[in-house]
Amino acid sequence: MDETNKVTANYGESQIQVLEGLDPVRKRPGMYIGSTDERGLHHLVQEIVDNAIDEALSGYCNTITVRINKDGSCTVMDNGRGIPTAIHHTEKISAVEVVLTKLHAGGKFGGGGYKISGGLHGVGLSVVNALSEWLTVEVFQNGNHYKQNYNRGIPQAPLSIVGTADFTGTWVTFMPDAEIFETTEFVYDNIKTRLRELAYLNKGLTIKICDEREGKERSDTYLYEGGIAHFVEDLNKNTETLLPKAFYFDVFYGDTEIEVALQYNQGYSETIYAFANNINTEEGGTHLDGFKQSLTKLMNDSGKKLNVFKGDEKVSGEDVREGLTAVISVKLTEPQFEGQTKTKLGNSEIKSLVTKAMNEYFGSFIEENPNVAKELLIKCLTAQRVREATRQARENMRRKGALESTTLPGKLADCSEKNPELCEIFLVEGDSAGGSAKGGRDRRFQAILPLRGKILNVEKARINRVLENEEIKAMITAFGAGMTDNFDITKLRYDRIICMTDADVDGSHIRILLLTFFFRFMRPLVEQGHVYIAQPPLYKASKGKVDKYLYSDEQLAQYLAENGKCDVQRYKGLGEMDPVQLWETTMNPETRTLLRVSMKDAVEANEMFTLLMGEKPELRRQFIEDNAEFAKQLDLDI
Repeated sequence: MDETNKVTANYGESQIQVLEGLDPVRKRPGMYIGSTDERGLHHLVQEIVDNAIDEALSGYCNTITVRINKDGSCTVMDNGRGIPTAIHHTEKISAVEVVLTKLHAGGKFGGGGYKISGGLHGVGLSVVNALSEWLTVEVFQNGNHYKQNYNRGIPQAPLSIVGTADFTGTWVTFMPDAEIFETTEFVYDNIKTRLRELAYLNKGLTIKICDEREGKERSDTYLYEGGIAHFVEDLNKNTETLLPKAFYFDVFYGDTEIEVALQYNQGYSETIYAFANNINTEEGGTHLDGFKQSLTKLMNDSGKKLNVFKGDEKVSGEDVREGLTAVISVKLTEPQFEGQTKTKLGNSEIKSLVTKAMNEYFGSFIEENPNVAKELLIKCLTAQRVREATRQARENMRRKGALESTTLPGKLADCSEKNPELCEIFLVEGDSAGGSAKGGRDRRFQAILPLRGKILNVEKARINRVLENEEIKAMITAFGAGMTDNFDITKLRYDRIICMTDADVDGSHIRILLLTFFFRFMRPLVEQGHVYIAQPPLYKASKGKVDKYLYSDEQLAQYLAENGKCDVQRYKGLGEMDPVQLWETTMNPETRTLLRVSMKDAVEANEMFTLLMGEKPELRRQFIEDNAEFAKQLDLDI
């Protein structure tokens, strides 16, 4: 076995420090994993994977495997050093048992176990143990195979040697506790998404996932030698790029590692992901600030040096980032995250280090490639001119009151309730459906905004054209929260924004256009779960005086099998239903079904919007051909 996989002198039982006990976890699981729903369930897997990643960051692990077992339990395996197995100096039990039974016990509190870590609180394994019906830990170390079993956090016997081993590592198998979680069924794609992201962020690390449950067998392996450069290129794979390969650098300043990859495309959207110790810092922080400021300064300096800019001409950060896809990843010994969610990095020194690295590496790149630099600068200048046109468009809209929530669009049928948390707005296709919706709604809390025709495809339009679109202006005004950098979720006038379109191809197209607009210009709406899709019935089956509404072909088939002869009406559009029918089937909170639009995987969402709504028709054609058989199986009404 490789030397790096052997236990080292600086990582033993003496590095495992105890801060407090484990008792509160089962009583208040939400404090430790956020929730007890599907998201909290998958957080358990993440906690164990994070420990394995920390071993990889320290240079002792190169393969991590996650396996969903036939019985529904989950196993996480790594080939790191293994949790220390010796008796702990103060607890008088094995260090393995300390880590699994004591909250805030681990090698990440200054004891020399880890220099860089994403799992800072030391609660990972103990919380998983406390919230599992049963858990088995196996450690391979010192030529021995150690094993210990737990039931709901309680050890059933001390750690014992059950065999020999010629490798090192830790295997943890656990069954989530049905007494704690709303669901105990793991979703393969949820786990896969995060594992793929971790593989991008840790170049050369192999991460495997497999599902052994009956009827769900599948597996994936991720290994990206190019790391985040590969990440950026994958994000841009469906677009025309200005750089054939992503620009990339990886530099160390002492124990701090800074990686940056960027690539420009011909689009107008800005896509930047920032990570600190493998944690997606969704709110940014000092590393992102350093990157943005440096990029803007470098482009302006280059514009003057290459005589692309005239006189005092300069471009803004927004201009510089139009069409930019970038990933910034920093790894540091003492990260300071703002808030419990760890979504914003606060280390002040990181800003200057990222700036220094950008100036040195990207500065050299644009200096050594003047033709590429000129192409980028011309793109920036074009963006600036459009931005100026956009500013004028915004100004005109403000003068007309189109961006002020006090001047609501005339076609909006608003609700009387003033508390946004109790309100919802239906975006309805056409005046006919709009009339039925207005007649059927509960005026106290339900607003209706009819949309005429298909809104602009914002994926292929600059912001000035977006702002000129009447239907988009109506939505911006009705929602009251603004858009892009000026979007303020606290000013949102409705808690639920519900897309209610016909159950046909045109209705689906309108819905995807709406979702594209929200994703690109009001992303917090989707990220925070404010966007829904209504589920109107597809059929009405009538037998005598009894009407039954059916929402899928499967429901219709089952109903017909149980009821013999009856009259069946296929609804082509919402306008075919009268107000009472629309209320009963689609709008009544007591009986309706709504689908919430989520952001489980922003990377895949970005890719799909680009593919379906972007500039390359050949990609859409390929997508249709690849999924034609699937569409046939669904018996789509086209």
